[in-house]
Amino acid sequence: MDRFDAKALTHMLVVADAAASRDWYVDVLDASVYGEYGGTSVVLDLMGNWLLLVTGGEPSPDKPTVTLAVPDDRDRVSSQIIFRVEDCQRTFELLSSRGAQFLTPPLDRGGEIRAFFRDPDGHLFEISQLT
Repeated sequence: MDRFDAKALTHMLVVADAAASRDWYVDVLDASVYGEYGGTSVVLDLMGNWLLLVTGGEPSPDKPTVTLAVPDDRDRVSSQIIFRVEDCQRTFELLSSRGAQFLTPPLDRGGEIRAFFRDPDGHLFEISQLT
C-alpha cells in the first residue's frame, strides 16, 4: 500500500489583520517570521512548526463552497493549539507580561495544571503542565 508522503504540516488560522497578528505571535509566543505574502498571509515558525496566518476570503475555484473567516463567536471553539510546559504558573506570568489575556489563572485539575488564552482574533490556546 502506498504511504501518505507529506513533507510538512502547517496549521492555518484565519485572522482579521495579518500584520497585527504577526506581531502578536512574534511578541507573545516568540514565533519567527518565515515569509509574508501580499499583506494577506504570514508564515511563522512556531516551535519548529509552520503556522500560516491568512486574512479571510471568499470561495475560490478550488474550494467553491468554503469561506475563510475569523471566529464569529469566541466561546464556540472547534480547534485549539496546546503547549506542554514545564511550569504552568511561570509560563502564565511570562505570557501575561507580554500581553496574552488568559481566561483564568492556571487551575490544578488533578494530574494537570492548565490555563487558556486567546489570540487577537479569538483562537484558543492552552498551556498545560503534567503533575
